[in-house]
Amino acid sequence: MAKLVALIPFVLLASGCSRSPGALSGLSEEFVNKTLSFSPSAATAAGLHVVGKDNLDDMLDDLSPASLDKQRLYYQGFRNRLGELKADQLTPEDQADVGLMRDQCSLQIQELTEVQSAVHNPTLYTEIVGQALFTPFVLEYAPKADRIRHIMARLQKIPLLLSQAATNLIKMPPVWTQLALAENQANLSLVDETIRADVPANLRDAYARAAMPALSAMHKYEDFLKSNTGDPREADWRLGARYSQKFRFTMNAGTEADSMLQAATLDMAKMRAHMMELALPLHAKLAPAHHDHAELSGDARENKVVGEVLAHIAERHSTRDSYLDDARKYLEEARAFVQEKHLLTLPAQSNLQVIPTPEFERSVYATGGFVSAPPLEPRLGAFYWITPIPKEWSDEQAESKLREYNEFMLRLVTLHEAIPGHYVQFEIANGIQPPARRVLRAIYGSGPYVEGWAQYSEQAMLEAGYLNHSPELELTFAKQQLRVVANAILDVRLQMLNMTDAEALEFLEKQAFQEHQEAVEKLQRAKATSTQLPTYYVGWKAWVKLREEYKNAKGAAFSLADFHDRALREGPVPLSALGGLLQQAEKQP
Repeated sequence: MAKLVALIPFVLLASGCSRSPGALSGLSEEFVNKTLSFSPSAATAAGLHVVGKDNLDDMLDDLSPASLDKQRLYYQGFRNRLGELKADQLTPEDQADVGLMRDQCSLQIQELTEVQSAVHNPTLYTEIVGQALFTPFVLEYAPKADRIRHIMARLQKIPLLLSQAATNLIKMPPVWTQLALAENQANLSLVDETIRADVPANLRDAYARAAMPALSAMHKYEDFLKSNTGDPREADWRLGARYSQKFRFTMNAGTEADSMLQAATLDMAKMRAHMMELALPLHAKLAPAHHDHAELSGDARENKVVGEVLAHIAERHSTRDSYLDDARKYLEEARAFVQEKHLLTLPAQSNLQVIPTPEFERSVYATGGFVSAPPLEPRLGAFYWITPIPKEWSDEQAESKLREYNEFMLRLVTLHEAIPGHYVQFEIANGIQPPARRVLRAIYGSGPYVEGWAQYSEQAMLEAGYLNHSPELELTFAKQQLRVVANAILDVRLQMLNMTDAEALEFLEKQAFQEHQEAVEKLQRAKATSTQLPTYYVGWKAWVKLREEYKNAKGAAFSLADFHDRALREGPVPLSALGGLLQQAEKQP
């Protein structure tokens, strides 16, 4: 799961849209710089530090009603101006960029007029605080003392942001309130323990003075959340009828929510049957006395046979203490295999760090994630997050988690998030020219392109013989493919069809073979997000189709590494445009 730069507020652009293709680069650059300057927490993460006389690293986001209204007006006006551009006057590359900006405008108009997270979702504020403080703490864009001063400046502005939250928030879904409480607690620890312990001696007194009002405001926000737990009958986290429109703008892949649900439902049955085929030879070796449970039929037999084999595979897992180090080991294993098989051109630099997931992000990133180097400062570090087993978890909870992310599944997660998945795709995309296009695609990149590549890249590794075609790994990957399909189904059924918690857990555990703790965390993630879970399925299917079309077009000249390199050099464009861009690249000398 890649974490793209989260952009919330925006401002009016001074100039209008030009119809000249040559001006689109300037328009994209202005769009990115202006929007980032209005969201300082996102600007630092993207590598934008100064705009005009403003030092964005000292500033914090403004979510006042006046600011939110300005965003709405901007998006409406900018989308109208994009509509004036003539497609036949734009290159295919320019058309892809316009599509990204247009979809972003449409998503934000819906957000600001219908969804209104600033009014209903308290996690919006805790995650801004966490990002605003954590980014300068870990990202070495300036000397450490300067970055600590940036943190202190932002600490002084936290009381105003959380005051805006208390003023804005109404009808908060209880599940979001509980997540915000956990994230707020993580932010308190970040300020009072993690950062404080690393402040240089000559800045400790100044830091203490800046932290005191911030900590007080965060405790006050905690009291506010506890006293406003909300009535689930009045505050629903489901999008309902609004989901279809958000799905369309998020995917931009020529598919609708209802048709995707039908396709995914059919694919789920096929994948369960495929898992049965893979499991039967293993089951015959592991439990010959069970006679493959021939006394059962249908789903019952599949659940029994596949479930027993997966349970055996799950026994090979890390410990609480070795979990992070094992992920690092699998990363180097994957790097060596990609180089040996030359599946693609790996990035020349090695700037990837494997670190624990920040606490304020763990409600969504329950397993891990990837954060690319800042688009405006690609020389800086990228991060592969691994979420550690919480110390307060019981042995039963920890065992459930470790069984789900056994040595085979943890390998697949590492392929997905790091090599050859998200880390590789973003590092290769850093070569896109002109720079304005590179930054635009990095910040507003297509979710299905991003997550679809990571899922497809796992498949490419197994097809190339990763881990010597281990049958245990192949069955685990089939389970992961099934999870991708199940997640897409889950998102639509929860958001549009009022699927209950009990139905969701039974579906994930019985139909998708997920451990209980994984199912609980996936349900929480599905309630905290919307339209993100289907990006894996939609994108993966599109990448497989695109490869076959490219292979058929190239014939005997087809090279898998060439396909991967060419497609990744485009960066995260809408998948509906990627095929045309590859054809256009073929025509160029």
